[in-house]
Amino acid sequence: MVKAFTQEYVYKHPWERVTSASYRKFTDHENRRILTHILEVDTLSCKHDPISKKLYTTRAVTVHFPGPWFIRKIIGQEICHCIESTVVDAKSRSMQLSSRNVSLQKFIEVEEKIRYDPHPDNPSRWTVCRHETNIHLKPLPALASIAEKVEQRYVEKVVKYSATGREVMERICTYLEAESREIRRL
Repeated sequence: MVKAFTQEYVYKHPWERVTSASYRKFTDHENRRILTHILEVDTLSCKHDPISKKLYTTRAVTVHFPGPWFIRKIIGQEICHCIESTVVDAKSRSMQLSSRNVSLQKFIEVEEKIRYDPHPDNPSRWTVCRHETNIHLKPLPALASIAEKVEQRYVEKVVKYSATGREVMERICTYLEAESREIRRL
């Protein structure tokens, strides 16, 4: 069974600020206290193509496995390793992130896709974020009857973490806006 859901959110900040905030989300110590499910983030590669004006980044993200405690006990792991790939296209002003777990795939597959684009109604001041998540729990025979409930619980955790992530992004955007005003004032 696959559980899929999509969220859309509008940041009242320009695309450049929102994409900068996305890169800073995991680096600030204050954010790490808020994003408690994120244990570690390492940049594996970062390449800029001067012809296409695209920036390609790959990061390894280690998270606290958000599944129910009894599933964590059965599989014997509390953490999950993920790979996040990002493409920033400066020409079209688009940023696309995709992440997928690389551990625990025998039990669960999670794929997230996030896209940031200038908002069609106010492209110079707002950014629209589209967030799509697909969750596929591969139930153990003993747990087949509760697989759907476990997937729903996982969805609830992802929705909660997404909301927390948006709060962090808003805070960083506000900080970057104040920083920009201060620089212009000087």
